[in-house]
Amino acid sequence: MAHSSTIYNQLLQLIPRHQFEKAVKAYDGDRYVKYFSCWQQFITLLYSQIRNKDSLRDIELSLRAQSNRWYHVGLKDIKRSTLSDANNSRDYRIYEDLFYSLLRRCKSVTPRHKFRFKNPLYSLDASTIDLCLSLFPWASFRQRKGAIKMHCLYDHSGALPAFLVVTDGKQHEIKVAKTLDFPLTPDSIISVDRGYLDFKWLFSLDNSRVFFVTRAKRNFKYQITGQQDITKNTRKKGVLFDREIELTGYHTSKHYPKKLRLVGFLDLETGKELCFLTNNFVLAASTIAQVYKARWQIELFFKWIKQNLKIKSFLGTSKNAVLTQIWVAMCYYLILSYIKYQTKYTYSLLEFSRMRSEERRVGKECRSRWSPYH
Repeated sequence: MAHSSTIYNQLLQLIPRHQFEKAVKAYDGDRYVKYFSCWQQFITLLYSQIRNKDSLRDIELSLRAQSNRWYHVGLKDIKRSTLSDANNSRDYRIYEDLFYSLLRRCKSVTPRHKFRFKNPLYSLDASTIDLCLSLFPWASFRQRKGAIKMHCLYDHSGALPAFLVVTDGKQHEIKVAKTLDFPLTPDSIISVDRGYLDFKWLFSLDNSRVFFVTRAKRNFKYQITGQQDITKNTRKKGVLFDREIELTGYHTSKHYPKKLRLVGFLDLETGKELCFLTNNFVLAASTIAQVYKARWQIELFFKWIKQNLKIKSFLGTSKNAVLTQIWVAMCYYLILSYIKYQTKYTYSLLEFSRMRSEERRVGKECRSRWSPYH
């Protein structure tokens, strides 16, 4: 098969090479490199993602068996020791920068979220990836367990990770959230679970004109300053009450001195009563509940990438090698997302990723419709 007809070659055309080379230069990625460049490292790791390769030996043997297809990118031969050294020594931030370059382009073709309101909608959460402590001693989590944690700001417009950071497993979600500058524009809405219920941080969001929706804890202290009447139609949607409150706790009232909205909601599917806190007084109470329910999408996102990307078994044991593999995997996710939205592909990302085994048909079908990055 000629390289021009392979789907993999078309995937590589979607990479913004200028931005990639800019990142390589910024982090001296190709300094003193004579043969195996950062670009060749990237296409090798991307290949391992697409083909679900589990080891350096497997990658080496597979590429060697198809060496005639790789001459156009200068990849004539690869040794696992060369790839291992590159993963350990070349700064993972090269591929982190590439991720955000891809993200900017991907946002240009993604559809908006399904709610009627026009505010940008995000969910923030974290997910733990278990590691063997004896192999990854730098990722100490518990006495006999290692782990890293992925903190993700999930954009509901396009199901994209709008912001991503990887820390060791010990880092609590709210501590990480306080230290990061999330790309949230005024009037954005962000939903978080109770792990992020820190009133000082929530007040900082309010000061930035960002709306939040979260679950209320049972024992927090407040006083009711007003409430909305609940109509029969609203009650049918599960709304129990809609109150305006002020915090009365000694510390919480200082951390969040403004009014809040407390919405009581009955989940008609499970029969469970829930209470939501928000600083948005405009949206309907039922919509506030639906915004929080949509937070489940980020859980599905974490589940998808763990099941379909190579981010649970790693090709190296150093921190740099692990982070390199994670960022390349997330670049692959964005490439798939871009093609899905650009071609208006109606099926899931999983179904699309599985179509890579049908390279000829997909390449012929999509070649005229793709708009490569420049």
